[in-house]
Amino acid sequence: MDHVDRVLLHTDPVYRYNYVAKFVDFSDKDVQAIKSVSERLAPLGGVIVDTVYDKLRAFDITWESMAKRHEGYAGEVVEKVQDLKVDCSQIKYRKDMLTRYINRLLANPYDERMIKYLDWVAKIHTDIPGKKSKINVEYIHISALMGFIENTLMSLVGSLQLEREHELQVNMAFNKVLWLQNDFFAKYYTKDGSDQSTQSGLQSG
Repeated sequence: MDHVDRVLLHTDPVYRYNYVAKFVDFSDKDVQAIKSVSERLAPLGGVIVDTVYDKLRAFDITWESMAKRHEGYAGEVVEKVQDLKVDCSQIKYRKDMLTRYINRLLANPYDERMIKYLDWVAKIHTDIPGKKSKINVEYIHISALMGFIENTLMSLVGSLQLEREHELQVNMAFNKVLWLQNDFFAKYYTKDGSDQSTQSGLQSG
């Protein structure tokens, strides 16, 4: 039986990631499965991003979050939801960020730097001390979005016409990666480990 240090689970993002990765059986085999389709999926990154933002714009409650300053964005902010269009600079900035995120999921090694990046992605969507922006997206929308992104990825993987076993391996790998990301979101939204210090810097590594 493996020992799991509860304190480290809530204070060390790398330790937490390694625990969840081991629990869901995310391994080098999954990383290789993702890389096996990365060159074919990368050009479709824009399709993923546009599909995601069409979905976000379909609901007023999710589009309202887009009317707030994103972490790292220094340009003009359109604060009235009715005036916020997909071609506004703040939306273009967010779409660029999501494009980079998709590209990193596809191509980056899942090393310590990548783990800290996944943790950072979760942090910047929550209203925690030390943030420059005040965006605080409620977890229900984050959870729904992660499910939608997974469905979108699976649909695109299906369009690649892979061998059935290969397609299954790729979809399982993406499922695990997005669960790992979702766990980092849960880390900042739930009260689990609130007796431990979970606040670290906002550096993406």
